[in-house]
Order: sequence, then C-alpha cells, then structure tokens
Amino acid sequence: FCEKPLDLDLRRARESVDIAARADVLLCLGFNRRHDPDFRKLRMEARSGAIGPIEVITIISRDPAPPPPEYIERSGGLFRDMMIHDLDMGRWLLGEEPQQVFATGSTLADPRIGKLGDIDTAVAVLRTPSGRLCHITNSRRCSYGYDQRIEVFGSRGMVRVDNRKITRVEKATTRGFATEPALPFFLERYAQSYRLQLDRFIRAVGGESTDLALGSDGLRALELAEAAHQSFRLGRPVDVS
Repeated sequence: FCEKPLDLDLRRARESVDIAARADVLLCLGFNRRHDPDFRKLRMEARSGAIGPIEVITIISRDPAPPPPEYIERSGGLFRDMMIHDLDMGRWLLGEEPQQVFATGSTLADPRIGKLGDIDTAVAVLRTPSGRLCHITNSRRCSYGYDQRIEVFGSRGMVRVDNRKITRVEKATTRGFATEPALPFFLERYAQSYRLQLDRFIRAVGGESTDLALGSDGLRALELAEAAHQSFRLGRPVDVS
C-alpha cells in the first residue's frame, strides 16, 4: 500500500509499478476518496444511465488554510500533492480516459508559496475523446472550511454531493435559513473513507476481489498531474492520450 503520489518522479513511479507486476505483488494507492460512501453512490447513479450520458463533471476541492512553507518545499507542488486526488476522481467518474489536459493557476492565498515557485489556486480541465469534460478547481485557502463538492451533469439530469456539515441541523428564522459550518478538514471529512479503504485493502491481501486504486491508477494520476503542471507552465493544452 502506498500513499499518493506514487512518487514525485514519473520514471521511478513506472519502475515501481513494473517491479510490483513482475513480482506479482498487489500494489494499491491511497486514493481514499474512491471509498467515500457519498462519492461511490454518486458514481453508481451517474453510471446507471438515469441522468443520460455524462457530459460535464465539476470537482471543487479547497483546503481551509495553506500548509506551512516547509511542507510546500517537499510536496511536489499543488498539482502533484493536492489536485492529484481530483485528477484520479475525474478518471474514476468519467468512464473513459482523458485525452487532453489544460491547467492554469495563480498565487492568491499566500505569497510565500509563490516565492517557493508553487501556486495555491488552480483550475484544470480534462477532455476525453468523446468530448466529455471534467472541470477541477483547487485552492489552498477557504474561509468557510473544507470545501469538497462534486457534480456530474448528464443529458437528462445531474447528480451531486455537497459538503458535509458538523451537524445536519438547519435553522429558519425571519432572517432566513442557517446551517452548521462544513467539517474543518480532511481527517474529519474522510474518516470513514480511510477506514473502508484499509478494510478493502486487507481483504484484497487475503485474496478477495475488492475495488481499489491500483499502482496503474497511481501512475496515471501522476501522469495527469505532470501534464497539468506542464500545461500551466506552457499556457496551452497538453495531450495525454
């Protein structure tokens, strides 16, 4: 089992996948969001045909506050460290491999991040051969908490997952409606997904067939992250077919 990213270097990542395959060793990646019950239900509904063919996926991922500069220095950058989760989710939901990546970004939340050569705000668009689109927006800072939302839009409808709140209590007064804040960060938001991921991995080691992100998924996500970084630097779409 390996946490994402598989490596910060594509060559070493490919070597790791090849070595595991030759040794017939199960190599799984820590893309825990695949195991979130809400997102799994979202995928099932989107794939069921109820909303028609998928046309556009929108993924929003925003952290409550930027990490310290010491973390940024060794993180591999926003695309490899943060957006890689969303690039994997995009693949998982689209139903076909992306053919093209376009990405752009800025430093808007913390100037120290820019001084280290990284960005803290980014947008990426994945395009598949059939024309399906996945729009991803990332920010290292979000004033209202940990923002994690996904919408899948199809020709006959849409399905979405909104933020989880501290409680589901909603209050209505003459001043309008009020709800609880979003959960503070990833440990609270994805606690259940981490448990389910580990449970499925243990069962897979025991020989059961389970739905896990494999080494090949980790490699593909890293390839997409590298392409997004390249697109950002070049200012144009990058082919990933």
